[in-house]
Amino acid sequence: MAISVFDIFKVGIGPSSSHTVGPMRAAGMFVGALAQVDPSALTRVKVELFGSLGATGHGHGSEPAVMLGLEGAAPETVDTDRLPVRAREIAELRELVLATRPARPIRFDPAHDLVLHRNRRLTGRTNAMTFTAFSREPRGELVLLQRTYRSIGGGFVLADGDEGVRVVPDPTPVPFPFRSAADLLTLSHDHRLAIPRLSWNNEQALGRGTRDDLLHLWRVMDACIAAGCATSGVLPGGLHVRRRAQRLADDLAARDAAGTAPDPLAAIDWLMVWALAVNEQNAAGGRVVTAPTNGAAGIVPAVLKYVTRYVRDDDSTVVDFLLTAGAVGAIYQQTASISGAEVGCQGEVGVACSMAAAALCQVLGGTPAQVLNAAEIGLEHHLGLTCDPVGGLVQIPCIERNAVAAVQAVTAARLALGGDGVQAVSLDQVIRTMMQTGADMSVKYKETARGGLAVNIVEC
Repeated sequence: MAISVFDIFKVGIGPSSSHTVGPMRAAGMFVGALAQVDPSALTRVKVELFGSLGATGHGHGSEPAVMLGLEGAAPETVDTDRLPVRAREIAELRELVLATRPARPIRFDPAHDLVLHRNRRLTGRTNAMTFTAFSREPRGELVLLQRTYRSIGGGFVLADGDEGVRVVPDPTPVPFPFRSAADLLTLSHDHRLAIPRLSWNNEQALGRGTRDDLLHLWRVMDACIAAGCATSGVLPGGLHVRRRAQRLADDLAARDAAGTAPDPLAAIDWLMVWALAVNEQNAAGGRVVTAPTNGAAGIVPAVLKYVTRYVRDDDSTVVDFLLTAGAVGAIYQQTASISGAEVGCQGEVGVACSMAAAALCQVLGGTPAQVLNAAEIGLEHHLGLTCDPVGGLVQIPCIERNAVAAVQAVTAARLALGGDGVQAVSLDQVIRTMMQTGADMSVKYKETARGGLAVNIVEC
C-alpha cells in the first residue's frame, strides 16, 4: 500500500484544493455514478455544500467548480479563463449540459439547485457535499440517486461510507512501503538508500508517472511563478487586494541589473516573491500545482526555484527535490491531515513548509536523519496555526503566509544541516501533536471565516 508523489502533487486550478478542486472532482464522480440510472428520466440535479464548503465556498470558487464538474470538466485540464465565463452562462440560462452518456441538457438554477449551508455540517463529515438527481413524476419529484462525498484536502475526495478513511492508498505492492517517518528512516538505514531513491523505487512499482512527469510538474510550477511575476492588477473577490509579485520582481531585477553592492538577503527577497507569485495566481483561479494544497501551493515551488537559482539547476536535483517532498507528504496524507477545515492552516502551510524543508535539506546533502529533522522543524513552528481567511477568500493572510513559510523552510533545512539528525522531538511526534491541536481548535478557526482575522478586519 502506498501513496504516490503524483497523489501529493497534482496539476489543478485555484483558489482552493479542498473547495475548488475537490468539489469539481466530486461532481465528476457523481456524474459517473449516474450511469446507474436512466438518463432520460433525469430532470434535475441539486447540490448541497456543508461545513466550511458552505461557509466559505462562495469565495473559494466552489460554485463554478461544481457546475463545470457536472459538465465534465476536470481540474487538470479545465480552461481557467473559460471557467468563470461558462459558470455565468449557466446561471443566466439556468441550464447546464450534464456530462452523462449521452450528454443531457437539464434545468439548473444555481440560486435554488446549488445550496451553500453556511452554518450546517453533516455529523462526522468535514466538508461534505450531497448530490441528488431527480425525475419528474405526476405526483412530484422522485429521487433517482443521491451521493455524499467529502473533500479532505489536497483535492482528495472520499465517497460516503469511507468515514475514518483519510485516503485510499494504491494497493500495488511496492518495495519500500512506509506510513511513518520512523518507517522511512529505518528503510533508508537498512537498505542504505537515500529518501529520493526509496521514493523512486516505489514510484516505479506503482507505475503512476515517469521522471519526465516529475519534470512536467516543475515546469507547471515554474510557469505559475513566471505568470505571477508578470501580472499586475487587483485580485477578484471584493477585498481589492493588489498583486505585489510583479512590482517586487521588477524592483529586484532592476537592483540586480544595477550592479550595486550585493545584498546578502537578495535570495530571500526572491524566495518571497516567487511564493507570492504562485499564490496570487492561485487566488485568481489560475493553473497551479497542488503542493500539497492550493492554499499552500507557493511554498514548495518557491523553495525549488531557490534551489535551481542558487544551489544547482539540473534535472536530477529537481527530481530528487520532488521525490523527497512527496515522500514526506505521503506520511502526512496517510497518518494526519492536510485540510484547513479539519486541523487549521498548520495542516496546509505547516505541512508544505515541512515538505519543502525536507526536500531542500536533501539536495543540500543532508542525511536521511537530517532530512526528517528538517521536516520536523518545518512543522513544529507552525503548530496551532489557524485558518481564518478574510472574506472566505484565499488571499488574506494566505498569500503572505506562503512567503513567510518558504523562508521558514529554508531556515529549517539549514538548522537541520547544522545538527547530526538526532531529534529531541521526532517528526511522527509533532505530526501527532498537530492532529491533537487541530482536534482541540475551535471550528471558527478552521476555514469557516467566523473567527480570527476573518472577523477582526473591517472589509472595505
